[in-house]
Amino acid sequence: MVLAEYDFHLFDLDGTLVDAEWAYTRGVFDRVGDRLGRRFSDREAYVLWHGLGGSRAGTLRGMGVDPDRFWPAFHDVEDPLARAEATYLHDDAARLLDRLDAADRPVGLVTHCQQFLAEPVLDRLDLDSRFDAIVCCTDETGWKPDPGPLEVAMDAIGVDPRDRGYYAGDGESDVGAAWNAGLDAVHVERVGHADRGRCVLGDRRVEGFDELLEAT
Repeated sequence: MVLAEYDFHLFDLDGTLVDAEWAYTRGVFDRVGDRLGRRFSDREAYVLWHGLGGSRAGTLRGMGVDPDRFWPAFHDVEDPLARAEATYLHDDAARLLDRLDAADRPVGLVTHCQQFLAEPVLDRLDLDSRFDAIVCCTDETGWKPDPGPLEVAMDAIGVDPRDRGYYAGDGESDVGAAWNAGLDAVHVERVGHADRGRCVLGDRRVEGFDELLEAT
């Protein structure tokens, strides 16, 4: 994969460009568990946070947890400022964004992370100016693997139908969204295939963005 072959670049946020310290994640699931009257093990919290089981709704049901109860509790207990303080930008992601910024290429962000959580993270890590479009998925835009959120971002950055782009993310839904939107899919496997328990397909599979820079 040669970056110069692409006219625009789209990215997922959590698990792709950034991650949160484990202590924060563990605390969130402790508070959610208190509300639901059910303790989440370290493994369950890890799987749900990183989406290792595929669809989180399906994973929750497999754990005997109603997604319609889980998500309101999850969003209620999250502290946007605490999450921002616990979130870090991967070094390889910073290097890639620097390269794209120097090349003056259109760059967009499409994330399932809700706006009230994403904005403090982007502000603290000084990422706001890195993107020409930022789309936080909603019921109106649709949810990945629906191509709708990516199409919103592409429209915002003025993509021409003849332009070539890719979407990079860490989940199966990210790959699906890329393909459904007619883009190349880059799967970023930061947790490892063994830990995920499966191999996610993609036009390009990397463990970090340095592999794309090396290819360039």
